[in-house]
Amino acid sequence: MAYRKFKATKLFDGYRFRNENEVLITTEEGLIEAIVSTDEAGDDIEHLEGILTPGLINCHCHLELSHLKNVIPPHTGLIEFLCSVVTKRGFEPHIIQQKIEKAEKEMFDNGIVAVGDIGNTADTASIKSKSKIRWQNFVEVLSFTDEKATENFNHYKQIASEMEEALRTSYLLHRTSLVPHAPYSISPKTFELINAATKNQIISIHNQEHPAEDELYKTGGGDYLKLFKIFGMDASPFPVTGKSSIRSVLPHFNNGQTIFLIHNTYMPEEDIVWANEYAAKNNLKLIYCFCINANLYIENKVPPVELFLKHNCQMVLGTDSYSSNWQLSIAKEMQSVLQHTSLTQEQILQMATGKGAVALQWDDALGSFEKGKKPGNVLVKDDFTSSRRII
Repeated sequence: MAYRKFKATKLFDGYRFRNENEVLITTEEGLIEAIVSTDEAGDDIEHLEGILTPGLINCHCHLELSHLKNVIPPHTGLIEFLCSVVTKRGFEPHIIQQKIEKAEKEMFDNGIVAVGDIGNTADTASIKSKSKIRWQNFVEVLSFTDEKATENFNHYKQIASEMEEALRTSYLLHRTSLVPHAPYSISPKTFELINAATKNQIISIHNQEHPAEDELYKTGGGDYLKLFKIFGMDASPFPVTGKSSIRSVLPHFNNGQTIFLIHNTYMPEEDIVWANEYAAKNNLKLIYCFCINANLYIENKVPPVELFLKHNCQMVLGTDSYSSNWQLSIAKEMQSVLQHTSLTQEQILQMATGKGAVALQWDDALGSFEKGKKPGNVLVKDDFTSSRRII
């Protein structure tokens, strides 16, 4: 059997940096054989400049919004941004497909091997059926009122079925689940329908991206009323609980789910503590996903990542969509975490590889350089400015 041998400036195995004299050995197809010393590796070692790492995991993306690249300007603020997404996303189907295909190729080329991908439609199904990336599809439910809950839920359930059918012939393992969009777009009955349908599944929800989210549940007022007007509502359709949004909606879930909390830009420490305690008592697993460049693009705000590290939260990275980012690059997300937090290179690489694979429950094959796995080999520049696929 033919092997390839790689020695990089730094070798990161998904857990830690290895000794500078170690060499990664794989088959021609990328199956991991071993990590050995340079003396044991023999001849024909390929020398690489940068950090050699397992394939990168993008835990939050909206591939179907790729046609919105450069459509919504930076720093509009979240509420105006959401209004723009709702009102500006209508493009010709062939344009949408072209942009989806280009974005998928970009992610593949820069070393992303698995994606947690949000969609309100099945627009991405055709591209995903031919993709070499693994997809955890989050079919995102929107349903503002209990009156429309069953009708809307069944609509998105049909989309999920279309996605599953399209990916049935793919040679890669994919999954599809129904998920709530955000606390400001899901009624109580809709939450209950999603909870019942997702026992032991991986789901996601956008969480505390803006102070108005908490204000909505605490008082029934705030800036989200501007968004509701687009949908013909003059007042909040949600119950006033007097509590933060996460404390108001997380109790709808008690069915063994793994829940990705996305963004968490304005999540205070007391809510982190509460959420972790609630999850532990109710057989839930929480994953905190950060998309720092999207937060900078929309709000010019960075989430308090160190607080989540302090409370031993499971943290991963995402890119969000081209409607809210300059690129779909996990390397660039790592660069921003390095610039805006006190996390080390090793901690950040863990989020982008091993921990991301564990969170998406694909760590049997991805996320680390261990014998028998085929995680992809990616070369990341030492300053995290770019990445490229080696195998």
